[in-house]
Amino acid sequence: SKHVTFKDPTFSHIIVQGETSVTSSLISAALAGKLIHQGCGAYHAHIVDTQLKSPCIKDIPVVCDFPEVFPENLLGLPPKREVEFLIELIPGSNPISITPYRMAPAELRELKAQLQELLEKGFIRPSVSPWGAPVLFVKKKDGTLRLCIDFRQLKKITIKNRYPLPRIDDLFDQLKGAKVFSIIDLRSGYHQLRVREKDIPKTALRTRYGHYDFLVMPVRLTNAPTVFMDLMNRVFKTYLDQFVVVFIDDILIFSRSSEDHDKHLWIILKILKEKEFYAKFSKCEFWLNEVAFLGHVVSTKGVKVDPSKIQAVVEWRPPKSSTEVRSFLGLAGYYRRFVKGFSIIASPLTKLLQKKVKFIWDDKWKEYVVYSDASHNGLKYVLMQEGKVISYASRKLKPHELNYPTHDLELAAIVFALKISYGEKCDIFTNHKSLKYLGTQKELNLRQRRWLELFKDYDCTINYHPGKPNVVADALCRISFASISLSPLHLFLELRAMNVCFTLDSNGSAIASLQVKPILLELVKEAQMLDEKLVKLTREVQSGEKLNFTFTEDGGLFYQNMLCVPNDDKLRRDILNETHTSPYAMHLGVKAEHQVPVGLLQPLSMPEWKWERITMDFVSGLPRTQRNHDAIWVIVDRLTKSAHFLTIKMDYSLEHLAELYINEIVKLHGIPVSIISDRDPRQKSYADLKRRDIEYYVGDKVFLKVFPWKKIMRFGQKGKLNPRFIGPYEIHERVEPDAYKLALPPELDKIHNIFHVSMLRRYCSDPSHVLPVKCIELNPDLTYDEEPILIQAREVKQFRNKRIPLVKVLWRNHLGKEATWEREEDMKTPYPHLFRD
Repeated sequence: SKHVTFKDPTFSHIIVQGETSVTSSLISAALAGKLIHQGCGAYHAHIVDTQLKSPCIKDIPVVCDFPEVFPENLLGLPPKREVEFLIELIPGSNPISITPYRMAPAELRELKAQLQELLEKGFIRPSVSPWGAPVLFVKKKDGTLRLCIDFRQLKKITIKNRYPLPRIDDLFDQLKGAKVFSIIDLRSGYHQLRVREKDIPKTALRTRYGHYDFLVMPVRLTNAPTVFMDLMNRVFKTYLDQFVVVFIDDILIFSRSSEDHDKHLWIILKILKEKEFYAKFSKCEFWLNEVAFLGHVVSTKGVKVDPSKIQAVVEWRPPKSSTEVRSFLGLAGYYRRFVKGFSIIASPLTKLLQKKVKFIWDDKWKEYVVYSDASHNGLKYVLMQEGKVISYASRKLKPHELNYPTHDLELAAIVFALKISYGEKCDIFTNHKSLKYLGTQKELNLRQRRWLELFKDYDCTINYHPGKPNVVADALCRISFASISLSPLHLFLELRAMNVCFTLDSNGSAIASLQVKPILLELVKEAQMLDEKLVKLTREVQSGEKLNFTFTEDGGLFYQNMLCVPNDDKLRRDILNETHTSPYAMHLGVKAEHQVPVGLLQPLSMPEWKWERITMDFVSGLPRTQRNHDAIWVIVDRLTKSAHFLTIKMDYSLEHLAELYINEIVKLHGIPVSIISDRDPRQKSYADLKRRDIEYYVGDKVFLKVFPWKKIMRFGQKGKLNPRFIGPYEIHERVEPDAYKLALPPELDKIHNIFHVSMLRRYCSDPSHVLPVKCIELNPDLTYDEEPILIQAREVKQFRNKRIPLVKVLWRNHLGKEATWEREEDMKTPYPHLFRD
């Protein structure tokens, strides 16, 4: 049975009955904070399976006979061994001493505690050495701090020990036929080897709390892995590769049967006991059929890659430089023995590491997929890459093609799609299954034979795609912006149905507590009660002596609708930080944005079919003809440049021009997709004078601009403090030279995901600048609204025939100079409460 222990001193026993009809849902941290602020209850629960027990030394065969090998801590200095850690320096080297690094108060407290622990264990001693290396802290995965010594300068002048480390593949070759495994991890292995007496001063570290020497081998020193490997090989020399392999401080024992493993494990533990080596029991595993070792999983079936390591390779982001390519190849190359033809597959990447090769990372290496289809109306195809649409095209059937049988018509659609795949390998999918066997058919008509010769010039494969005609193109019209990861259904059903019992521990202690920090307004109100000046002022307000101040029911003191801030330096810094430094304020700081808008005017894209997109203009000012025509209407197809010249009169009405256009153009060429009129190169040059060019790349992150509308507040922040940008969001595709497709969250699924470059701002990588959109109410056109709070003045605008009353409106949290004049009739209807006085 499952139990949930709820530790809260105010409750002694709570039983919750689960309901299978209730649907479980996940909420964000922002929404959780909002619900807690509204008064909803929150519980911190810890679920424990009482049937599982942590293994103990006494419960494990063979291991139970050697409890002294698994102490809780190292028992002082290690004994003198046949190998000592030496630090041989390059001749002529002088002692190096570096000033200690600056540390935060919390780091200093941790440093003092860890130094005291090392002194008590006897691993370090006070020093007067001329050498000295600074120390720093690195966070572990569990949040604790690891003490690191910066030995970089000492490493530069140390002679390298060339003792070889074993090859990983050689170690795994020894495991052939093994069925039972145990792995032993030494506790602080490096600290179980002494430093040679005359080399001890070279390991000195300088800290705020003194100067110390290491008596045991410290971590991160040159030659440390090789010296420790030398020691391990000497200790286990007799049994190496028979039933034990060692890599530095990791010891793997393998056997073909349980009986053999009993003997082998006893031998290794006896050696560790005699040589006074100690292991960390929590990191050791015994009597396993499968064990993780050096990034691989070893089992009776052989050696395979650790799935967690594969995930790291799969989720690796596309590299942006040759350095990142080298890092990726280093990780992937570690498992090249599991990839057939690894060097061939990785050759495009290795070429990028050559000095004379320019780093270009584009989509041309990805395979293309083409979906084609034909109908009695026309031919069409869709070009895709990795599930994303790159382009699509269609055309009407020519008169002679209307007589094609279905087989030839579907084949004509593939021929129509071939023009985009010349020189590239691609797969072509069609819903006409017989085309898959076109190359093996014995009887072909002349047209099919001609097209079959054409196929030989292309590297393509025809595949059958079952389904209704044009199903791919139809599906591509429905864009999904959200990628939802669902938890397993059985887990939700199990949690909904189970009985939950909340009880206190016998000692009444709490495992954890959930604390909600008060909002800034509550902090100000609390500080008002501690400020003597404001406390005195509050009494005067309550007695009616101060009329400009007001005291609200919830305990806040205001001066003319402005909150009184106490004389508290920390609180004032928090307020300034919230309004200037905080990313939610979007304050420009000391540097205003004086750059011209981005996004140069771009040339129009080339049409895909004739008379699909046209341009038109009027040539006027000509002498009148006998029919009184004084102008020429020029209509040009942008693809073929063929044109129609229609004689007209400049006083023709729009109805007359529309009738002429239908009779002369539409009846011959059909209705165009777009019409462009009065386009001139000088217009582009003039527009570009006040614009600048900017370019983003796929994978870049950008902020998205939003626009404030007045009358209703949406963001939870008001006025000048309203955010002007939200995001950041990742760029998925460059649609046009000045338009980009963004990956928007589900909250914005009603907004089109393609934006002009002028609406984007580059995002500099800083997690604190991320402005979530979870609680933002945006309109589909990326606007949000505000509301007026005060009528400051009235005025009447006098015209010749009428008078227009105006009011000066102050909008919420705007400065007085930002008030605007509005028509009284426009404000009175939606906001009557502003005119009650």
